[in-house]
Amino acid sequence: MPAAGKASVEAPPKAVPNTIPKAAAKAAFEAAFTPDYWDEACRHLARRDRVLKRLIPKFGEARLASRGDAFTTLARSIVGQQISVKAAQSVWNRFAGCMGGAGTHLAPGKVRAMQNASMREAGLSARKCEYLLDLAGHFEEGRVHVAEWAAMDDEAIIAELVAIRGIGRWTAEMFLIFHLMRPDVLPLDDLGLLKGISVNYFSGEPVSRAEAREVGEAWSPYRSVATWYIWRSLDPLPVEY
Repeated sequence: MPAAGKASVEAPPKAVPNTIPKAAAKAAFEAAFTPDYWDEACRHLARRDRVLKRLIPKFGEARLASRGDAFTTLARSIVGQQISVKAAQSVWNRFAGCMGGAGTHLAPGKVRAMQNASMREAGLSARKCEYLLDLAGHFEEGRVHVAEWAAMDDEAIIAELVAIRGIGRWTAEMFLIFHLMRPDVLPLDDLGLLKGISVNYFSGEPVSRAEAREVGEAWSPYRSVATWYIWRSLDPLPVEY
């Protein structure tokens, strides 16, 4: 979501570029991890909503993309809580560097093996260290059912994720959108979404969750896609995890 509209306590940083040429990396990434429903969703939203009919063409072929690694996506969301995108990226780079890599894919076992002192030296607070260790424990000990997520509904996955320390509903909903690429998530706790609805539908007047929910009713069953475009209306840079 745009930097100006992120929720204040669960804000993930942007993606770390990999080492292959940027254009080739982008093409390979989007080919492997973009949702197959996107074009149909855009047609549906353009038919149902005058604002999205205007917004969608502005962003060309850009679309949602997933990292493809559940543990790393959630770890990044914890590292980025309560700090700016720039600061989060810096901390993440140092944290991943402690394990000898750029952090594209982190192993839960390596995180659990880290000493608290090393994690603190990377710039992590004591609480974030605890959160990351708890997250690693959930993954390594099988307390999250990664292989079953594809068959689970959204609320069941949210319930499983919020049992992990440091993960609230907002982070779980971002995970549904950006990692599992679920098509119909409406994150009403997201300040960026509320601001975007305010700007695009209410002439900048503040909106309530109830009003945002009402606007989003026309977007179903592709509320995740609509949310992505609303974010982009505030910040033209692609939203990445």
